[in-house]
Amino acid sequence: MADIAALNTVYNHYMTAYASSGSNSKYDAHKKSELKGVVNSIAKLNKDAPVFLIDNSPETKEFAVSLKESARSLKNTITSLSGENGDGMLSKKTVSSSNEDIVSASYSGGSEAESPPPIELTVDQLASRQLNRGRGLPPDEMGLPPDTYSFDIRSRDIDYEFQFNINEGDTNRTIEEKLARLITRSNIGIHAETTEDQTGNISLLLSSDDTGVKGDSGLQFIVSDDKTSKTRGAVKYFGLDSVDEFPSNALYTINGEARSSSSNEVTIGKVYDLTFRGTTESGQTVSVGVKTDVESLTDNISHLISGYNAFLQNASKYLDSQPQSKALVREMTGLSNGFNNDLEALGVNFNEDGQISLDKNLIQQTAEEDDSLTRFDNVKKFANNILDKANSVSLDPLQYTNKKIVAYKNPNANNYSSPYITSNYSGLMFSSYC
Repeated sequence: MADIAALNTVYNHYMTAYASSGSNSKYDAHKKSELKGVVNSIAKLNKDAPVFLIDNSPETKEFAVSLKESARSLKNTITSLSGENGDGMLSKKTVSSSNEDIVSASYSGGSEAESPPPIELTVDQLASRQLNRGRGLPPDEMGLPPDTYSFDIRSRDIDYEFQFNINEGDTNRTIEEKLARLITRSNIGIHAETTEDQTGNISLLLSSDDTGVKGDSGLQFIVSDDKTSKTRGAVKYFGLDSVDEFPSNALYTINGEARSSSSNEVTIGKVYDLTFRGTTESGQTVSVGVKTDVESLTDNISHLISGYNAFLQNASKYLDSQPQSKALVREMTGLSNGFNNDLEALGVNFNEDGQISLDKNLIQQTAEEDDSLTRFDNVKKFANNILDKANSVSLDPLQYTNKKIVAYKNPNANNYSSPYITSNYSGLMFSSYC
């Protein structure tokens, strides 16, 4: 378990430092049949792959992780534009909110012919996190004697013990900064950081990653050293158990019916995915409903182009440091150039730098014409081609890194599949760490 946690920490470092900022979505979950298809694709790819040595520099690691994650983000963007079962590219309905500052909304259902009814809602209270604020202490002093201390944190129904040493010459600042790193990097659902007040005193802030009231105590986490294994006293001295802000649930109404949630993200009737961003004033409501087919199609194309542009921008960042990234940019622009004339007539314009811009007015005019479904077939073909390229990049991002071919496999031999390529991707991150 310790080895798995260590490898997870390494990958999280590259993910948070270099990968795209998009979070996980429901499109990252797959059926067994889809996972079997991925395994078969890897086997087919590895069967004829040459043996090569890759550049193990930090720059290559950064590029590989960033490329794989941006490809995943593009795949999710394109997949999200289809129906619930993956049918009907660009057929997904889109949702409008009368006040995006309070409630943002998206459609979580499929591509049913009938639109679900609109809803009226109010948001009376947002779900909030727990915040513990430690004692304000002089940064250059230390009130605890040198020793090995420990304390326990109960978070997400699991107990964790943290041990640390206080040595001669340590100060409140050095120890609290050490504790902040120790707690945050442990990935137990708590973020820790140090802060200074107006008088210059330093204190430790602990905040939960999750929102909402939890368990009988109502707290997301509890800090104590009553039954810890090493010397006690650190919790009281640093004030780690002092709750400054208690967690709370979101309180809202749907069509006049009062509801609550531990999160600010809720799904209503398996149709609307809502994110609460603010609270409504007395007598104020927010309307959420499905847009017309023309508006939905326009929004879907806009999301498709935004995902394409973001992927191309990310790849272009490495043109100087990773020469092979030029091949990826050429391949992407080559795919789009094949649709140039057909798509520009619809309002999809290709710029000299490879980026795409939209004329939404022209797209809406085209969508309202009688033969709109036929005219937008080329957009769907373009989206499917981009999806295939994103799958290829996600499967093997190392194809665009600097590497030296050592040996080619015998084309006349019965070559067997091996996990060579994928193990290289993971190995380049972990080999120097283990």
